[in-house]
Order: sequence, then structure tokens, then C-alpha cells
Amino acid sequence: MKALIFTLTIIVLTTSCRNSDNYEKADYIETEEFSKLNFPFSQAVQYGNIIYVSGQVGDLEETGELVKGGIIPETNQAMKNIQKVLEQNGSSMDKVIKCTCMLDDISEWGLMSAEYIKFFPNHKPARSAFATRGLALGARVEIECMAYVK
Repeated sequence: MKALIFTLTIIVLTTSCRNSDNYEKADYIETEEFSKLNFPFSQAVQYGNIIYVSGQVGDLEETGELVKGGIIPETNQAMKNIQKVLEQNGSSMDKVIKCTCMLDDISEWGLMSAEYIKFFPNHKPARSAFATRGLALGARVEIECMAYVK
């Protein structure tokens, strides 16, 4: 009897999982300007009530060039880029739950952190940071975030 109930449970679960209505659909987000750049990734992806913002460097939207001055202005601009994507899609910096920071030089972690934290006056999201080499555009930092929407 237990085997029959177990088998029926598996059949019901398998059948319900095959019904595509039970799954959220991902929304791949790109502004018209971003789309024209033909990057091999989306600006962000929303799945359910979570938005995943692709890694942002400290580039200016108008020119696509990095801001001058190193890690502090680059961190500031990367965070502004994240903030813009979030706000355009029904979220905000207050709704960020996790960030990942990639630094060209880990010795700049303290400088990056001091600028980064200014964008989170109400709470500090979970965060990971690590050093790497060869960020896009020769950037000092790249930051990606996850946030909830609504």
C-alpha cells in the first residue's frame, strides 16, 4: 500500500511539473540603447519577483567610456548604472538582496567598499567580493546585483 501511494505521489508530482503554467517565465530586459550595443548578455533578467542585474562597470551610458579617476568614481558610476536599471524595472537600491563585486586589485577593496556602502543607507545586502584580472573596458571594478521587485 505504501508503495502504491508513493508511486501515485510521484506520478502526480511529475505530471504537475510538466505543466508549463506552474513555472514563472523569465523576462529578458534590454533598453533600446543597450540592444544596439549587441552585447552577448541582457542588462537584467527578471524571474518571478527577483531581478538579476548583469555586471556593471563604471561606464557612462552616453559614451560607453569608463569614468576617469580610478576605483572610487568607477564604483560610484557602476552603482548608479545598477540603480538606473533597477528603477526602470520597478525595483530600487532598498530592495537589493545580494551583490557580487569583482575587483581588478583586491587592495582597493576598502576604497570600493567605502563608496559602495553609500548606496545602501537603510540596510546592507549580502555581498561577495573577489579579485580578478581583465575586467571589461579595463575597469577597476564590476558589480552585479539581485533585488526583489514590488
